[in-house]
Amino acid sequence: MNRNILGFALMAIAFPLVPTTGVAAQRSSSDARLAALGDLSQSFEALSERVSPAVVQILAVGYALSTERDAPGAGLLIRRRVTGSGVVLDPDGYIVTNAHVVEGADRIQVQFPVRVADVPPARSILRPRGRTVGAQIVNVDRETDLAVLRVVERGLPHLALGDSDELRKGHVVFAFGSPAGLENSVTLGVVSAVARQLRSDDPMIYIQTDAPINPGSSGGPLVDVRGRVVGINTFILTQSGGSEGIGFAVPSNIVRNVFQQIKLTGRVERGEIGVHSQTITPVLAEGLALLHDWGVVLGDVFPGSPAERAGLRVGDLILTLDGKVMENGRQFDVNLYRRAPGDVVTLGVLRGADTLTVRVWVVGRPVDLDAYLSRKVTPEENLVPKLGVLAVDLDDGVRAFLPPLRGRAGAVVVARATDASSREGGLLRGDAIYSINGKPVAGVEQLRAAVASLGVGEPVVLQVERRGRLMYLGFEFE
Repeated sequence: MNRNILGFALMAIAFPLVPTTGVAAQRSSSDARLAALGDLSQSFEALSERVSPAVVQILAVGYALSTERDAPGAGLLIRRRVTGSGVVLDPDGYIVTNAHVVEGADRIQVQFPVRVADVPPARSILRPRGRTVGAQIVNVDRETDLAVLRVVERGLPHLALGDSDELRKGHVVFAFGSPAGLENSVTLGVVSAVARQLRSDDPMIYIQTDAPINPGSSGGPLVDVRGRVVGINTFILTQSGGSEGIGFAVPSNIVRNVFQQIKLTGRVERGEIGVHSQTITPVLAEGLALLHDWGVVLGDVFPGSPAERAGLRVGDLILTLDGKVMENGRQFDVNLYRRAPGDVVTLGVLRGADTLTVRVWVVGRPVDLDAYLSRKVTPEENLVPKLGVLAVDLDDGVRAFLPPLRGRAGAVVVARATDASSREGGLLRGDAIYSINGKPVAGVEQLRAAVASLGVGEPVVLQVERRGRLMYLGFEFE
């Protein structure tokens, strides 16, 4: 139990808030407080027994692309074993966890807890391990760090998603998961903040909590006092490597959107209307002679966008989105972030002294390179073992995410294996390979075949385009 909450409860017992006289009265008051504390403990126990059967442990083994930006190891393909947590949200075998737990995994197992009903009445306090089954990734969403798995099971215990917009600072919450591999653990805390944004330009927001979360808790549910999932525990801020009371969870309303899209269509699409929104500051309000110094102003309306076609203009103030008051640019972006392409949003707009109602179609946001590659790249299809790289064909899909390239065909390096050469001349992520020993390379298959035909000690000369510059990379296979 959280020490602050436990300490407050014990103080309430030890020091009655209302003075009483007489030993009997004091004993009665103390007994009542002890009974109340006992009722609280039983309530926590009942909640834990209700939630735990739907919380699973995730065991994943596979390849992953290192993501440390500007670090020496950036872009390396690494083999890893990961233990995480997950929660069943659909009785037909659909499980939500974190993308970073399972991304790149070629083998995933889900361990279910032993249910109380399956244990004999005269059971030991030490319960046996639950059954383990194989799972498949339906899809991952890197932007929210969520993944949906499926197991071939039916009638599974599952939890409902709550409404994270109802959360308030100070609400009691419980974090379930398998910290450090200790399956089906539960911790208690409060909501520290309801809409924490870690970067000013990041549309993602998180629930901040002091409920202890540790490595291995990733993907487990954050649950309210009614047993509803209000978030998916995702990461912590720490200097020691363990919980320091600063944990973050993806809000359940964002989880719901991602889960439903992946379950129904196998992928996630997000919407935009084609504007750049800004928070109104006192300086902006004074300099632009705005009617109030809070809210949202449109700094840009992109040419040809749905916003422009709907009649929005630079300088318009956004008052509401679907009836909800917009207090700042971040709130506006976050609310659009949840919309799917094809939705229509109704904006309350202030233009000068005129109040307008504008309906705008939502369109799909462009996909970034990493999201595109996560759907396309697998070690089985894209690994070139002798070069120690993952590569993709240089096609129109990949070309759209890269700076202009000179070649029309070839193979593009998207990751390096940890044992690939890092000395001068080694391949780097983003290199476009056009030929090997003077022979053109049309794609990954042709590159792999050409490399496989060369033996130890034979020269290898690759023609590569790197950051707009053509060069030859020469080496010998060892």
